[in-house]
Amino acid sequence: MDHRGRILITGGSGLIGRALTPELTTRGYEVVILSRRPEKVRGLPAGARAVGWDATTAAGWSEELSGALGIIHLAGANLAHWPWTAERKRVIRESRVGSGQAVLAAIQRVRERPAFLLQSSGVGYYGDRGDEPMREEDGPGRGFLAELCVDWEASTAAVEDLGVRRVVLRSGVVLSTEGGALPPIARPFKLFVGGPLGTGRQYISWIHIADEVRAIRFLAEHSEARGPFNLAAPEPVTNREMSREIAAALRRPNLLRAPAFALHLTLGEMSQALLEGRRVLPAALLALGFEFRFPRLPQALADLYA
Repeated sequence: MDHRGRILITGGSGLIGRALTPELTTRGYEVVILSRRPEKVRGLPAGARAVGWDATTAAGWSEELSGALGIIHLAGANLAHWPWTAERKRVIRESRVGSGQAVLAAIQRVRERPAFLLQSSGVGYYGDRGDEPMREEDGPGRGFLAELCVDWEASTAAVEDLGVRRVVLRSGVVLSTEGGALPPIARPFKLFVGGPLGTGRQYISWIHIADEVRAIRFLAEHSEARGPFNLAAPEPVTNREMSREIAAALRRPNLLRAPAFALHLTLGEMSQALLEGRRVLPAALLALGFEFRFPRLPQALADLYA
């Protein structure tokens, strides 16, 4: 089969990368997964292969980038490992900012540069904004996650001066039963002890894994796409609403509220990610013509738990 072009993916063995790879290969793209342990990346579809990289330099993999159609930078340490000690926060930051700088160095090194770079980020960029709707033109908030996202996005900004089209992917909570946030959120419900977190009034911006990878491919294929895009369903919900819908999808009760102080004691600073509100809207994505397959949470959960 003639390939439509070669696309590199950092963090390709993570939740999003695992789903994105077949999304691309089935449409004729050649996919190169950059991994610290390429020998452990198994089960790749036809048209995909793994190559080693150290996530800190351009050494040993930049030749894969020369002549490639694009690179999708998803690498980063898992935020769900707690508590967020000073050392853990350093690892989280370095895994994102340092790897972004490595991607930038590789693009600067090659003669035949890629047409695009899709740079991962998150809706944590907006900080705790309560029920205020956030769109791409809104500025960053405060706190560890917001500051992390600002630095994460900035790590590759210089590729634009090299003529490379750059898109920033500000992803919401990606819902999948294969990993990410949903399994630990759903676990108390499966044990009949689920319920809202804190007040339950904080907004959660979410996206079904299928729409996440469809949106990434959509932005890779649309040459007019530049700058930040919120990858979140058009109908964010409060934590109370999400708890109710998860309980309904699993046919479990939704009775026990986890108070904020208990989350603080258990998770430390990471509890902010669960207790802060982010009502983020995909304004730029919709304006470009993207159509969500799962715009509403009940249908998304019904699909995931079918």
